[in-house]
Amino acid sequence: MKDFDLTVIGGGAGGLNVASGAVQLGARVALIEKDKLGGDCLYYGCVPTKALIQSAKVASLIKRSKEYGLNDTNISFDFKNVMAHMREVISKIGVNDDPKRFEDMGVKVIFGDGMFIDQNTFSVNGHDITSRKFVISTGSRAVAIPIKGLENIKYLTSESVLGLDYLPKSIIILGAGPIGLEFAQVFARLGSKVTVIEKMGQVLPREDKEISDTIESILKEDGIEIHTCVNVDHVKQEDNQKIVVAECTGQEKTFKADEFMLAIGRAPNLEGLNLEAAGVKVEHRNIVVNSSMRTTARNIWACGDVTGQYLFTHVAEYQAGLIVTNALIPFMKRKANYRVVPWVTYTDPELGRVGLTEDEARQIYKNVKVYRYDVKDLDRAVIEGEDRGIVKIVCTNKGKILGAHVLAPQGGEILHEFVLAMQNNLGVGSITGTIHVYPTLSQVVRRTTNKYYAEKIFSGWIPKVTKKLIRWFG
Repeated sequence: MKDFDLTVIGGGAGGLNVASGAVQLGARVALIEKDKLGGDCLYYGCVPTKALIQSAKVASLIKRSKEYGLNDTNISFDFKNVMAHMREVISKIGVNDDPKRFEDMGVKVIFGDGMFIDQNTFSVNGHDITSRKFVISTGSRAVAIPIKGLENIKYLTSESVLGLDYLPKSIIILGAGPIGLEFAQVFARLGSKVTVIEKMGQVLPREDKEISDTIESILKEDGIEIHTCVNVDHVKQEDNQKIVVAECTGQEKTFKADEFMLAIGRAPNLEGLNLEAAGVKVEHRNIVVNSSMRTTARNIWACGDVTGQYLFTHVAEYQAGLIVTNALIPFMKRKANYRVVPWVTYTDPELGRVGLTEDEARQIYKNVKVYRYDVKDLDRAVIEGEDRGIVKIVCTNKGKILGAHVLAPQGGEILHEFVLAMQNNLGVGSITGTIHVYPTLSQVVRRTTNKYYAEKIFSGWIPKVTKKLIRWFG
């Protein structure tokens, strides 16, 4: 008899969801974690960064007090207190990931490093445990890309930056993806001089270019210096200054700042697991899984960042749910469906995105319709003094939603109406025909979809016929 029915390796979001789900189904479950439960999201990702973003937003609002009819207010703060608040938030949310909570559920929690001995045996802390089935969910970590001279300077990553105990007067951030832009806005709002440099031709290279260009303009208005099409040649340090020497559109350019942060690149945590002994195949640094999240070993599954499929906590949780069913319930084979995967870049305004960009849609579909709505025209946004942004939807000519992009205050919250519609194959008519409360930010969803019908009613031959019919019937 095996020691356990299911052994989970890695105590991040995916692993914790598998362990709790499996034990509630009656399985004997072990959970192995080398550090502490909660994973990257709790300690280095979603939770701490969003706490810093909120502190920076409050600071920004105080500076703008005159815009709301209040007296000018001088803001002062101790950066150490901001970081202490961040750690307090981690502690509050971390209660849900307390090892005792999982022990009380019936999960055997084991802390330590380990490796596979074979397909059914995992060695941890010098002890071999056997299990009928395994789940690998060890997450990923920030890594440095090769840059000449990087080994000679002290640089920051998205993880080490959370250990800062002082606010740098200036900082260079390499990488204009979600992590880079979120930290750029945080530091800028707290008072740092921020320079963002990006190799690609736009910020947020994975996003719709029109949306990316809009958010770049907004961030520049906030005082952030942004340079795209930049190839870094080397970095060095002179006195207390970090110096980045780069090539920009054929010309050499030098950037200087107190700190240099890399916001580019992540790698799965697979070192030392001895996956070959278990028959688990790895390609392009990621574990190979099929649509049921099963690896090349029949009794081993994987979820989360180690699979290289959408590095988001919510996707890891989704995959975990599939694994609990597929691994423990006979004859069940639920398959992953990534047709509708939303994500959010937590700048201010937030950028929520689901589905295809305009360019992606035009490569697949012949007749693509695009509709936009400026947030400055939304009453609730004007009321709150947060009227920067744009909502853009990409549809077929019959109103099927192919993609939605919400750059707006609370854009991540607003996005979910589009997500629900796309998941259930509901077209723009389902949104337009739904009453939305006035004044709310959610009205921007209906205002955008209304443009689809406005175009049909007020363009081409239809309005002429409509007017004749109305005159005829009086």
